[in-house]
Order: sequence, then C-alpha cells, then structure tokens
Amino acid sequence: MIFIVRVSDSERLSCSHKIFIDVKIFDSMKPDMKIFDMMKRTALLLAVMSAAVAAFSCSCGHGSRAKAETELDDSTKTALEMERKRIEEPEFDILTSLGKMRVRLYSRTPKHRDNFVKLVSEKYYDGLRFHRVIEDFMIQTGDPYSKDMAMVDRWGQGGPDYTVPAEFVGEYVHKKGALAAARKSDMANPKKASSGSQFYIVHNPENCSHLDGQYTVFGEVIDGLDIIDRIAAVPVDRYDRPYEDVMIISIEPVQYGPKVTDGAAAGPDTLSVQSEAMSSEVAEPAEKDGGK
Repeated sequence: MIFIVRVSDSERLSCSHKIFIDVKIFDSMKPDMKIFDMMKRTALLLAVMSAAVAAFSCSCGHGSRAKAETELDDSTKTALEMERKRIEEPEFDILTSLGKMRVRLYSRTPKHRDNFVKLVSEKYYDGLRFHRVIEDFMIQTGDPYSKDMAMVDRWGQGGPDYTVPAEFVGEYVHKKGALAAARKSDMANPKKASSGSQFYIVHNPENCSHLDGQYTVFGEVIDGLDIIDRIAAVPVDRYDRPYEDVMIISIEPVQYGPKVTDGAAAGPDTLSVQSEAMSSEVAEPAEKDGGK
C-alpha cells in the first residue's frame, strides 16, 4: 500500500497563488476496511497541512515569508513525521483472552506489513487460538483451522492459499516481543517464504537467536510484554497445544486520540485433545536447539 501526497502552487511569485492538492492512493492489496480509510484520511491530512504551510506563508507578505515558512515548518515538522510513521509503521492492539498487547509493524518489511493489515481488515484473526505455545521460546497463532476443535489434528497447517516472500533485515532480530512469520521447513520451502497468516511472538530471545535471518521478523510488541509471559506459562499437552483456550478476541488498528480501554478477558474453555497424531506439515517457526 503506497500513499503519494503532492502539494504544488500555481504561482510561486504571487501572494494570490492557488494551492493544488493531489492525493494519489495506490491500494495494491485492496483492504476493504476502516484501516484503509484511516490511512487515506491521514494522507489527506498531510496534504492539507502542507497546503496550509504554503498558504499561510504567502499571507504574511514577501518580507516575512521566509520567516513564516520556517516557523510553520518547525511547528508542523513533528506532526508530519508522526503521521508518516503511522502510515509506514502502523500499530495494532491484539486483544486476547489473557490481556492486550500493542504491536508495531516495521516499515522495511512492507510485504509482511501490508499482508497483516489486509488480514486484520478482513477480521481474519478474530476468534483464532494460540495453537502452539512453548514457554521460554515463543507463542504461535494465525491458523484459521484453530477456530474448529474438529480440525485439531490439522492445527498449524492452515492459512490462505499464498505465501509471503522472505524479507530479512539485519537489525530486525528475535528479541522478546518480536513478531515473526511462521513458515514450512527449508526442505519444503528453500526460499524461506513465510506463511500467509501464521505468526509467532518471541518469549525468550536466548532460545530464538538462531532464527535470525531464517524467519522474517516484521514487527514487535511495544506494550503488554507481560501478556506474552502469561500466555507462555499456560499448561500444554505434548504437542504444545494449550489445555485451556488462549484466544485472539480481536485485532484493531490503534486510533490516536482517546486511550483504548482494555476489554474484559474472555473465560477460556477447556480443550479436550483426543488425537495422538501430529502432522509433519505443521508450519513451525523452528525447533529449539538440540530438539528440546
């Protein structure tokens, strides 16, 4: 998703010049939702603010024009930069049955960022379980099969009918709270393409450092790290599936204004895992060192 904002004037030498605002929005993934509307409004705001700078500087007269432009630039620079960051690195609240985490997506992994935005717009993640939890390693979710207990044998295999090309950035590492894309093994997936929807959140970076440069890290938890601890501590069966459901209730874009109020935690239902079979096709972030 790319936003281009162009502000121009027709007569630079005249104080009566008109301002033309040209906002072009290229929506490659076509997210039909309020996230796209919010980002569109932000782009328009950027254009209007830029136009205001030019118009105000003109109204001040030729003699003080440069000074007015400087003053306005200083007063709007921070706001404009914040708006740019909100487009390039959007933030989302992930409300789970054990509490809320706020995540920020990275600008240098745009394919993963835009795919996550698209799926959130479709409410794709709402009602999914954290289907794989390994304390001192990571917590994993994003499989649509996890909505259905009848599909428990296939948890870890679900997702949309596409993958996302790997986007490895050296500075994006598996620190605590890192948001990274799950994928199939190197043998089945030599290009290390990411799952279309499944992702995991790092619990203990000491046990995840070997994943750097192998799995795409595309964001991080910026608030609610304690929720990762709570989820990682839940009892699990021998397939790392929690006995009690840990659910994603919703994922919503952060609305800058009134503070988002934490929702009440939903009561978990007890899982009754019947199957002893474990599929070899599970999309895993990786195994622990030594296979532990």
